[in-house]
Amino acid sequence: MSSQSIPKLLKLKDYITLVGTSLGIIALVCASIGHPYLLSLGFFLVTISLGTDMIDGYIARKTNTVNEMGKELDSLSDSLTFGITPAVLAYQSFKTNTLFDIIIIIGAICFAIGAILRLARYNITESPGYTGVPTPISALLIITFFYANYFYSIAMGDFWGISSYILPIIMILIGWFNITTYIHFGEKDKATYMLFIIVAPLCPIFGIIGVSSPNFIISMIVSIFFLCSFLILIISIIRGFFLYFRTKKG
Repeated sequence: MSSQSIPKLLKLKDYITLVGTSLGIIALVCASIGHPYLLSLGFFLVTISLGTDMIDGYIARKTNTVNEMGKELDSLSDSLTFGITPAVLAYQSFKTNTLFDIIIIIGAICFAIGAILRLARYNITESPGYTGVPTPISALLIITFFYANYFYSIAMGDFWGISSYILPIIMILIGWFNITTYIHFGEKDKATYMLFIIVAPLCPIFGIIGVSSPNFIISMIVSIFFLCSFLILIISIIRGFFLYFRTKKG
């Protein structure tokens, strides 16, 4: 297989995956510039990548084109788009320009490495379901946390004062959520899947609203929505602990 040309190895689903990868790279460029609007755009592009990640999997199943090339490509793309890119965007968004930024960097590294390790383990596992939090969900946690603060800043002029200081804790926890064996989701875990389906598409929609500079009331409503989404996602992860222990008892 390795001697074949790249175009012959790639299927339709793989090109969809590469679209998501490209969006992740553009989001990194936005992070490198660091302007608030571009940081919001970067997170917006990551939410679009959540959609391409769902679409490529759907196409793979419907066209029966699941293969090793696609599996490796998907994991490499997810490592960038849902691991490295959100970590850099989060650092740029919440940095304090003080020595505390070292702690934020540590949190960002833990987040990114957690995502990479989880994807590497997923590639070699043969058991059904998902051990640890899937990387799209961990990326969605950072996205909702960012937008809760972003819309609050539109209304009030700045992020919540405590956000930069709790971000490293959140990122380290998410990194652990990725690699722990104490969280388990079923292969067809409808509750988690439906939550993802509902929240993920709303992120880019509200991201567009953010660019239009909404008024105080709209900004606060959207901020509260994202804060609630963040908390609900955390609750769904805690539910994963219970699923694990129930499975062990069974």
